[in-house]
Amino acid sequence: MGFKEGNEHIVKDIIMVIIGAFISSLAINMFLIHAKLLSGGLSGVTLIIQYITGFPAAYTLLILNIPLFFISYKKVNKKFTFLSLIGTISLSVGLIITEPFKNTIQVNDILLLGLYGGVLNGIGIGVVFSNYGSTGGLDIVSAVIKKKYSNFEIGTISFIVNLVIVSISACIFGLTSALYTLVSMYITSHITDKVIKGFNRQKLILVITEKEDEVSEVLMRELNRGVTFLYAKGAYTKKDKKVLYCVVSLTQLPKLKLIVKDIDEGAFISILDASEVEGRGFKGAFL
Repeated sequence: MGFKEGNEHIVKDIIMVIIGAFISSLAINMFLIHAKLLSGGLSGVTLIIQYITGFPAAYTLLILNIPLFFISYKKVNKKFTFLSLIGTISLSVGLIITEPFKNTIQVNDILLLGLYGGVLNGIGIGVVFSNYGSTGGLDIVSAVIKKKYSNFEIGTISFIVNLVIVSISACIFGLTSALYTLVSMYITSHITDKVIKGFNRQKLILVITEKEDEVSEVLMRELNRGVTFLYAKGAYTKKDKKVLYCVVSLTQLPKLKLIVKDIDEGAFISILDASEVEGRGFKGAFL
């Protein structure tokens, strides 16, 4: 299928996309439908159709996504299209499976339902996007825009596109419902961005040590990460130094500090946030 990663990575991505889509379906059924609010993207359009006609959103979602998959295949890439197909099917199946949960939340506060629905939906969508997929619909449109204009955040793009859906909601269901939907969508987009960044959190490490060769060898061996020497000179000592440059995942950070301090207790470690890292050993953007 043109995927570069090994089979184990593909399986992991598929599982996570299914889990994320199921979380979103739970948010839609438990909170949004209960409050007669809309979710973002094409699923929001299908909810409008369901509220008006009674035809299940799960089936409409599959039908309306067919042409968008062709767009994704041509404009984005095969892997994203494949995982988006998995995500869309999972969301549709999830909406059917979680339908009995529609009346489990005995709360009639629309704002609370919208807030919690937005948070849960954002988590689900964030998990899906973090593993190269989408739940179809306007997520694909957002992905196409993201590919062309890389400085846009996915959640922000989705929120802008969803303003159209909110306008439709205002015309059909009234301004109050539309405003609650807008709040829920904003929460969803914000949480989506947070989850995506959380799944791909890396730290940029600079280490100044008198035992740079030993430290670099152990880091490469124990963490399986590359280390680069940056040549510098101390402003006070005027001595030439090798500064170790390394990027690690957040979970590897404690082990890195332990390794460095075990070899050189007087080593200087600077830890910086890396907003985005792409390349060997790191998962980059899905586009």
